[in-house]
Amino acid sequence: MLDVEGVLTPEVWIAVAERTGIDFLRRTTRDEPDYDVLMNGRIEALDAAGVTMTTIMEVVEGLAPLPGALDFLRELQSRLPVVLLSDTFEQFGRPLMAQLDWPVLLCHTLVVEGDRLAGYRLRMPDQKARAVEAFGSLNYRVAAVGDSYNDVTMLAAADSGVLFRAPSNVRVEHPQYPSCTAYDDLLNLLTPPF
Repeated sequence: MLDVEGVLTPEVWIAVAERTGIDFLRRTTRDEPDYDVLMNGRIEALDAAGVTMTTIMEVVEGLAPLPGALDFLRELQSRLPVVLLSDTFEQFGRPLMAQLDWPVLLCHTLVVEGDRLAGYRLRMPDQKARAVEAFGSLNYRVAAVGDSYNDVTMLAAADSGVLFRAPSNVRVEHPQYPSCTAYDDLLNLLTPPF
């Protein structure tokens, strides 16, 4: 199980911040562990600035996977089944998944009214950890990879957890997980048995 933003793709909200100049949008789950606080703040900031969903999607459609991400994903998929678990949204995921050859992505959904981002629907609370537990209940051994606070419960639920390109605050607070920054090293950590 792989997180998406920061592991395979750039952070969407940071890209939107760069386009719109809204500094609050630079905050991610690397900075804020409470997802509801983060998302409600994003929606308020977008409303205050009058940023439309059209503008947001233009930014998303202009993004590309991180350098080396597609080759890494292809190699990993040749070794074992891969599912992407993300706190991103279906609307953001589609353009990026097309560039990654359409891997399975489990994520949330945005609520759009007209051309305005009005809210969001979580698939379920703590969906990453719940998905790992569900695969475990099917007798799969699960390795999980993430980079942020919102990935920690997923890593804890997995048989093996790895922090990839995580910021120092997350690494320091969760030293129980091996950490790496290169896709080759990540492949080595994910090679069964893990």
